[in-house]
Order: sequence, then structure tokens, then C-alpha cells
Amino acid sequence: MTARDLADLSLVDAVDAVAMRETTSMALLEACLARLDAAEERINATIWLDREGAFRAAEAADKAVAAGAALGLLHGLPLAHKDMYYQAGRPCTCGSVIRKDFVPTVTATVVERMAAAGAYAYGGLNMAEFAMNPTGHNAHYGDCHNPWNLPYITGGSSSGSGAAVASRCTYGALGSDTGGSIRLPAAACGVTGLKPTQTRVSRAGVMPLSFSADNVGPLTRTVRDCARMMKVIAGQDSRDPTSSAEPVPDYEAALDGDLRGLRVGIPTTYFLDGADAPVVAAFEAAVAVLAGRGATVMRLPLPLMDAVSVYAGVLLRVEAAAIHAEWMRERPQDYSVQLSARLFGGNAIPAPYYVEALSRRGPILKAFADEVFGQVDVLATPTIRTCLPTLAETNIDQGSPASVQAFMAVSANTRPFNYLGLPAISVNCGFDPNGCPIGLQIAGRPFAEARVMTVADAYQRDTDWHTRQPPL
Repeated sequence: MTARDLADLSLVDAVDAVAMRETTSMALLEACLARLDAAEERINATIWLDREGAFRAAEAADKAVAAGAALGLLHGLPLAHKDMYYQAGRPCTCGSVIRKDFVPTVTATVVERMAAAGAYAYGGLNMAEFAMNPTGHNAHYGDCHNPWNLPYITGGSSSGSGAAVASRCTYGALGSDTGGSIRLPAAACGVTGLKPTQTRVSRAGVMPLSFSADNVGPLTRTVRDCARMMKVIAGQDSRDPTSSAEPVPDYEAALDGDLRGLRVGIPTTYFLDGADAPVVAAFEAAVAVLAGRGATVMRLPLPLMDAVSVYAGVLLRVEAAAIHAEWMRERPQDYSVQLSARLFGGNAIPAPYYVEALSRRGPILKAFADEVFGQVDVLATPTIRTCLPTLAETNIDQGSPASVQAFMAVSANTRPFNYLGLPAISVNCGFDPNGCPIGLQIAGRPFAEARVMTVADAYQRDTDWHTRQPPL
């Protein structure tokens, strides 16, 4: 296979090719770096690279194959991750100048688990400053650009992860999702991104944004790739006392393509409010594909969605302000204008409002689960309800009401599932008139990642949107 062919492989196919000695880890790495070198000047997907370390890791992986060693689920796979995952001895900027010289002495649990499965990381990917931005703007390391149409947003905050996976610079990447930050870049860049159930994946060794809403998860090219990564990273961790002891199923084995008897709910409230016509058309076409696979489609109202969206914002802002309180006192000048304003806004929210948002979370989830998942097995919505805006249109540093409105609209359909703690995945379901991807979001009940991925995988079996590549 040529370097271009190798870069185009899915994550699972790349791992299998190394295991069957059809290629080498070194060849995979060189193929990814060649794509990165060709695209990086335009998309600005990385913050730092460690080529020498990656070459050493690839060489070691190939020696293990030659020696007949037992191989892990990700053996020989070169990856890059959002630059907020601690890797001992390597930089971790978190997209901020405050941490531009920070070198952690510990490694995130999920990175350790992927290394134990045979993967290695070659760099840190661009991201919104401290992971608090849904668009991909970064005043310190430069904005990340959408590989499908460069002036448009990549989605955030895992902007570099979405752009790098879409551009075939990496086979997969870790992102984080507190209000949509995995699903938004997945939707905007035309890739696959999963926000797991709250507590499903360890957050140890990851820069926090919100105590109660942060999630760790993968961005990949296909749902099967996502399932492979989840099998490796999910599960209880003694370093993260909030992580769940719920057994981890074989996500990949669950992908059977069979949707017969499965009930797909289409919300008649909130998620399509003010949606752009091209988004609605692509979404309805995607729903028809699921019905063609045997799913039963039901349209139903959802309870309390406006309140859920407001509560999600309250939790995020107050908890982010608490996490950043010391730096905001000592180094306020080192925050960008937009992030500083949002953090100061968190300080202004009265404590009773925060307690209300926190205390109502459990009862609302129970009511939601009883009323909604008593009728359907999964929900389907657009990931982003509007056609993608440009970076200029969402630059809230300008302070115009239109830019603020466009900025907030980006994450309107993803925030509720963070507050509820539910698993949700985004896959590509078409393109808008500007050539930018449109995302289909599938959400399920707690710990139903396997079901959510089964639905999304079934959709990808009957469509080819996820195989298309940006014209870089």
C-alpha cells in the first residue's frame, strides 16, 4: 500500500494490517505525518509534536510484531490527542499560555490504557483555551480551521482532534466533552465522536473544566473505530473515585447492524427549534435510513428541555469559575477576552442557582428516563441545528449580539446530554450548501453506549458520508 492508502485506513483496519504484517507501525506513522505536513499550515490542528519519540515507539512496536509477541487491541497505532491529557515528561498546554511551560509528571489513565494496548501518541492537538469554547477559536495558539471549508468553525473545544481525524493526520484522537466538545467537532468535521455516560471513562490525569459534567471519549473515522477505542479506555479506575464499576461490554462485538424492533425517538420540541432547512433535510433523510434498517420511528415531546439547557450552563460556568479561581486572581491578563468574560460570569451566578441546578439533576434524569426511555430506546437529533457558521461570525470578542447568538447556538443540542449524563454519539449525515458537514446525534439511556453505537454503525453501513474526505 502507498502512504496515501495507509493514511486512508480506518483505525481498526490499520491495527489489523500491522498485526497481519501487511504493513508496519513505522509506515502508518510516516503516512500520518505526511498528511499532517501537507495540511497543518492550513488547518492548524497541532500545538506540539514529538516525532523522535513517535519514531522510537513505532520501531519498538514493529520489533514486537517481528518477535511474535502478544499484541494489544491498538498495537502499533499512531495517535494524537487533545492537548489536555497529561503524558509524563511531555508538554500539556491545555490551549493556554498559563500552561505553555507545564510538563506533567503523571500520565492520564486513558493514555496509559491505550499505551498498554499498543498505541502511542505523536503530539498534542489544538483546542479551545482550557476546553471552554464550542467553535475552535484560540487566541494563544491560533484558531483551528475546518478542513472542508477553511473559514468555517471546526467545532470545539476538541477542535484539533476533529480536524486531524478528518484530514487523515491521525487514526483517532481523544477529546473531552463538557457541553458538546467531542460531538461538535465530530459534526463540524464530518467524523465520529462519542460522549460516554458520565463516569464511564476515567478522568484521572486530564485537565478539568467541570467537576460534574466532564467526559472523556474518542473521535475516529468510523463507529467501529470508536468502539475499539472505548473497549480500551472504559472502566473503573482507582485514580478517579467517580468512575463507575459498571461492567464494560465488548462494544465492537455488539455492532451487528440489526435495528429490527428498536424504537428511535424524534423530539418534537427543542432540538429542531429554529433549525436550518438543509440540516432538517439531512436529518430526516438519516432517520429514513434508520427506518429502512428496521427501526420504528416515533415522534414525541421531551420534558423540561429548556430548563435542562439552562441548568447545564449554570453548572459549567460555576464549576469552571471555581477551578480557575486562583489563576483568575493571579493571572487574569493571561486569559483571552472571551474566556475571561465567561469565567467572570460564572462568579456572578448566585450559589442558590447552582445548588438548584445540581439538586434537580437526579430527579430530572429519572423523570426523563421514565417518560422518554419508557417509550423509545434511543433519541435522534441533529448535532448542530444550524448550518456551520464561520470563525468570524462566532468571534464573540467583537461583542456583537449576532456573534454571541451564533456562538451559543452551536452547542444548543449537545449541552442537555451533559447535564443528564447520557451517552451520545455524532456521525456525519450530509453536507450543507457551503460544503460543511452536518451531524446526526444518537443518544441513549445511561451506560447504553453499545446500543447508541449500534444504531450509528447501522447508519454508516448504509451510507458513505463517513468515508468522504476534505479537499485538502
